[in-house]
Amino acid sequence: MLSTASLAGAAETRAGDAAALLERFVDDVVTMSGRFEQSLVDANDQLVETSEGTFDIRRPGQFRWSYLTPYEQLLVADGLNVWSYDVDLAQVTVKPQSEVLPSTPALLLGGAKNVLDDFEIVESFQDRGTHWVRLVPHDQHSGFRMVELGFTDDVLTRMIFSDNLEQTTLVAMHEVSVNEALDSTLFQFSPPEGVDVVGAPVTPDETP
Repeated sequence: MLSTASLAGAAETRAGDAAALLERFVDDVVTMSGRFEQSLVDANDQLVETSEGTFDIRRPGQFRWSYLTPYEQLLVADGLNVWSYDVDLAQVTVKPQSEVLPSTPALLLGGAKNVLDDFEIVESFQDRGTHWVRLVPHDQHSGFRMVELGFTDDVLTRMIFSDNLEQTTLVAMHEVSVNEALDSTLFQFSPPEGVDVVGAPVTPDETP
């Protein structure tokens, strides 16, 4: 029978493994791309919406999240601004990246190497070949209260986000490619002619 001390030691080992796994993900992964399936579940465990699309990430600070169904929407972080383009509404919203990312789980995907300083590992476990790591943000006023990252063979393949409205977003990532060259134009965005633009982008001269 394991003693309390032995159990504590095992828990510390698992926590150490989880920390090492996250550090490898943050330190070693420069680019990621693939396709995703996303589901939104409300506080009553009712499915609200499903969507599919593709993603491209280049650290630090750039990503492209392209929703193809049920409607077209594009999110682009270019390193300075986050652009959100709703094709059906013909509207683009732009906000400074420094204001948007700290309050979203996207910080874990596209942030700099010190991103883990903003989170605490609270649990780590294995489930059907996937190593899950559960984290909570140190900032209690962020837009979400918990995030779970699932790794298969050290590759990120699952994400679960729980926000402060008790909604849960589940993301399954498929055909994931890691550290392959990505075209810089993926992380550039210019509003199409004729669309409404809400907000004003910051320029390099305006950054601290």
